[in-house]
Amino acid sequence: MLLLSDLIEEYIYHGQAENLTKKTIINKRQELKQLKKYLEEKRSITEIELITVHDLRAYYRQKQTKGLQPQSIVSMMKSVNAFFNWCVHEDYLTENPMKKVERPKVPKKVLEGFTAEEVVKMIGVFSYKNYLETRNKAIIAMLADCGLRSIEIRGLLSGNVRDTTILVNGKGNKERNVFISPTLKKILIRYERMKQQYFEDKIVKSDAYFLSYQGDALSHPGLYNAVKLAGERAGIEGKRVSPHTFRHFYSVQTLNSGNIDVYSLSRLLGHSEISTTQRYLSSMTDSQLKDKAILSSPLTNLHKK
Repeated sequence: MLLLSDLIEEYIYHGQAENLTKKTIINKRQELKQLKKYLEEKRSITEIELITVHDLRAYYRQKQTKGLQPQSIVSMMKSVNAFFNWCVHEDYLTENPMKKVERPKVPKKVLEGFTAEEVVKMIGVFSYKNYLETRNKAIIAMLADCGLRSIEIRGLLSGNVRDTTILVNGKGNKERNVFISPTLKKILIRYERMKQQYFEDKIVKSDAYFLSYQGDALSHPGLYNAVKLAGERAGIEGKRVSPHTFRHFYSVQTLNSGNIDVYSLSRLLGHSEISTTQRYLSSMTDSQLKDKAILSSPLTNLHKK
């Protein structure tokens, strides 16, 4: 018999060896710790071979009775499912007991995205008068023009921002190239010039492209504060002003242009599955869908041939 606690510890070390992010490791450890505690205290189970689908169903039922939202429960289930899949792969189990545990239905929320006018306004609220103003303008412009994740913006290295491309280190340490438009490049040139002048007589503590005023890599709160400030100055109301909403804006605008297909967009976004990219299509407005339908009308295009 194999102790669940021993396998959890081995699995966490496996994740570290696979270069999973610190946040991912913490989340996995926390969820598996909660599962272990429940199985020991409520079901008197300490060995992994004794865990059944009924035990796991009971575990998630008590999560639901405590009022946890379906999305949170599904996220937890994915983490536990990954652990049991690993156990099967390592021949500790012959079958994953999570396979028959039903997941709660998650109501689909359509994210109300930014309009082009709102994004232009948010870029425009920052000036070139000092380092932080110029940096924030460059951040908002890059989010809108490249669709990068929050962690990708913060982890961007100076040497990876080139003339026409940016080398991005994405999820799972997978590298990909995104492309810089001339409009964005113009803003970045002014940012780089201001950055060089500002830090000329200061100590720079990081090779990150976007730095705090103290010369450190941009922090998670630092990025969110810059984005939040852009929304406040531009008077954006009734919408979530966050890096992810800019990523959503980039996706919908790119698809709407008609110049790129969903498969190419998936590569630019760094999605491992096309289904993740396709979710952005569900948030397109009726007006946007109408425009796409008219432009792609088979009868209309017949007359163009």
